[in-house]
Amino acid sequence: MKRPRPVWLFDLDNTLHDASHGALGLIDEAMTAYIARVLRLDPAEADVLRLDYWRRHGATLLGLERHHGVRAAHFLEHTHCLPDLEAHLKINARDRAALKALPGRKFVLTNAPASYARRVLTALGLAGAFEAVISIERMRCFGRLRPKPDGRMLRIVLARLKLRPERCVLVEDTLAHQRSAHALGLRTVWMQRHLWRNAHGPEVGARLRRKPIYVYARIPSLQKLRVHIR
Repeated sequence: MKRPRPVWLFDLDNTLHDASHGALGLIDEAMTAYIARVLRLDPAEADVLRLDYWRRHGATLLGLERHHGVRAAHFLEHTHCLPDLEAHLKINARDRAALKALPGRKFVLTNAPASYARRVLTALGLAGAFEAVISIERMRCFGRLRPKPDGRMLRIVLARLKLRPERCVLVEDTLAHQRSAHALGLRTVWMQRHLWRNAHGPEVGARLRRKPIYVYARIPSLQKLRVHIR
């Protein structure tokens, strides 16, 4: 019996494109400026708080929402408008071709807002490559924001799309997100190309040489997906 084609869930930044030397730096600056303005902190204090909430909660927004009553929509609007974003975006042409040729349904699953995700995909020439974008605005469970790596959110997303976990493959650069997906029965692929050249996030240095048990495969480029997932 022929095995059904996989359903692909792709992260956006540092998975579909190299964000650490462009887009993420712009976003970090915008978040720090927002925190300084809204909470009336100096820039250094605001930057420390941004990083602290990111490490403790998995997303800076969660800390601001829970501890300071910041509205998610207001935060996302003011931290992702980024007038010069497109000038900082690029994708390897072979990766783009490989992604478009990849069989199966494809979705973007990102903790970024929808408007930002659409701009990035359009600039990368990938706007038509995905069935839908599942952005942070769609990651509320019982009224509370629960972005990746929250397993409850992922379970609800799969139910909405009528997808069985064992058919799905999560392609990500962040191990915490893969650990959560693996626990629900998804296959996980660790995209490492952009992690070797930057220090954004915890997956750097010697850790890149080890494959955790919850990671199905490691890839240096999107071109390798068809080799590992059939």
